[in-house]
Formats: sequence, C-alpha cells, structure tokens
Amino acid sequence: MIRLKKYLVVYGSLLVVLLCLVGVVYAAFSDKGKVLGSSFSVGNADIKFLVEPSLGIDSSNLADEMPGPSFTNIGQNWQKDYPIKIYNNGTYQMKLTSHSNYLTVNDPDDLRTYIYAEFFPWNDTNNDGVPGENEFGVSLGRKTITKWKTEGFDVGAFTPGEVKGLVIRFSTDSLSDSKQARNAIYDFEFDSIEL
Repeated sequence: MIRLKKYLVVYGSLLVVLLCLVGVVYAAFSDKGKVLGSSFSVGNADIKFLVEPSLGIDSSNLADEMPGPSFTNIGQNWQKDYPIKIYNNGTYQMKLTSHSNYLTVNDPDDLRTYIYAEFFPWNDTNNDGVPGENEFGVSLGRKTITKWKTEGFDVGAFTPGEVKGLVIRFSTDSLSDSKQARNAIYDFEFDSIEL
C-alpha cells in the first residue's frame, strides 16, 4: 500500500510537471495583436444664414439668426421679394423645411390669413446677392402665413458645404377696409434633419 502511494505521488508529480511543460510550450507559441486608440467622432447638423448674400461663407458672414424684413404700405395685390441664402455647415446631407411662427397677440387683426409666402429656389449666377428674374427656379408653393405655420414648405435636400439660395415672395391678393393701418409680426424658421 505504501508502495502504491509512492507510485501515485511520483506519477502525480510527473503529470503535474508534464502539464506545466505543455503549458509553457503552448505559451511559447502564442501571440496577440492590438488595435489601439480607436477614435469615434459624431457628425453634426448645422445650418447657417449668410448675413450678406453676396459675400460668401466666411465665418464673419454666417449667423444662426437674422433680423426679419420690415414691409410697409402693404395694400391690394402687393408683393415683395426677400432673398436668403442658407449654408450647410454640418457634416450630413440634410433635408430643409421652413415654417412660420407667431403669437396671435402679435397679429390681433388676423393679417396672417391675407398675407402669402411663396418660395422659389434661387440660383444667384452672378453672386451679386440680388435675385434676377432669370435666376428663379420653379415655385415650391404659395401659402398664407397661417398655412406656412401648419403645413410648412419642403425646401429640399442639400449636402455639406452647399449654399441654398431661396427667394420668399410675400404678397397679398385683396385686403378688406378693416385691415387698414394694422400691423403684425411673424418669425419664420428653417429646420434641417439628416437624410
């Protein structure tokens, strides 16, 4: 029995040494590679207005907000064009839409149902910042200020680095006598979403 224990201890010890050698031999043939410093950068959506449409995309000419136009002496069958250029300063192709925004307290006489906005693509071929009749694209639609708020305008897609020129034509058809000397204030906004 003692002899059997000696054999078991010797064989057990040999088995442990053998397993250690196999492990050492196995480790001698292993290797690993590493991919270090993986970097992830999230893109951005960023639209800017060109403050002066003829000056281009210099950072001093880009703004997130601009003062709106001021129109006076509006009457029957009146119209006035407002040119605007929008720059895709982001990293994605974007879909651009526009909506009017107002508080009824700023339009107590409901002029929003009489004043229309019509959007035209504008290709400022001579870069003078002034829309010429041959620079207008096909109308994107004509809506009252009210419909502009509820339905909006789809202005289309534009790619990073692209400048999209638009002319918003404000107009009226008929105005009742009760609207004489009335005033209203509206904001309008452009929204972009990644395509």
